[in-house]
Amino acid sequence: MLVDSHCHLEYKGLAEDQASVLARAREAGVGAFLNISTRRSEWDQVIATAAREPDVFASVGIHPHEADAHQDLGRSALLDATRHPKVIAIGETGLDYYYDKSDRDAQKSLFRMHIDVARETQLPLIIHTRNAEDDTYAILADEMEKGAYPALIHCFTASADFAEKVLELGLTISLSGIVTFKNAKDLQEIAKTVPEDRLLVETDSPFLAPVPHRGRVCEPAYVADTAAFVADLRAVDVSHLEAQTTANFFNLFTKAKP
Repeated sequence: MLVDSHCHLEYKGLAEDQASVLARAREAGVGAFLNISTRRSEWDQVIATAAREPDVFASVGIHPHEADAHQDLGRSALLDATRHPKVIAIGETGLDYYYDKSDRDAQKSLFRMHIDVARETQLPLIIHTRNAEDDTYAILADEMEKGAYPALIHCFTASADFAEKVLELGLTISLSGIVTFKNAKDLQEIAKTVPEDRLLVETDSPFLAPVPHRGRVCEPAYVADTAAFVADLRAVDVSHLEAQTTANFFNLFTKAKP
């Protein structure tokens, strides 16, 4: 069994034929899916899909790109949404200074609010960070001093130094299809060293299709290709990596039921 720990089933490319997308993934051995939201308007959709599909779970959160449009999102709205039985995570949230689609102070404020709710609920925080390592780590460390909260860096593409520091904070690292790319040599070296009990795999579908599917719409089924690649990198049997990352998922997302 495999888990796709980060996919966007409501996005164009997957939503049009969601039933077939899920069927292909299940045939490939994917036994659970975490359907991620990025804006308030998606929450009802991701929750409805999770309510309908026994092996699909949901997150609620605001992507940093959407921070400007959600500055009036109250803490209570996020907290209330986490009470649904199939909502097992908060996010994705974080900082993105690559595109700078939202004011950086707005991103930081919303990020801290998500962390606060994660601390209260103990639901894992799903973090997006791009070109913002220093500020992301500073906020994570500062907030961790206020009280522990579970969290992961999704679609990890940051530096080895950042990996080491967030692992020291107790975070988990999730690898997407990017790790299979020819120009991802630094990431591949990091992938070899992540402690096996702190490792997840994901697709971030419909984006970032792994080798050998480059150029196609990414699907949750392709998490099997990423898992096989990472297993080869780490010189372990793919069945071991599949079992370990599945166990890691359910150990981290304790509200989910296998």
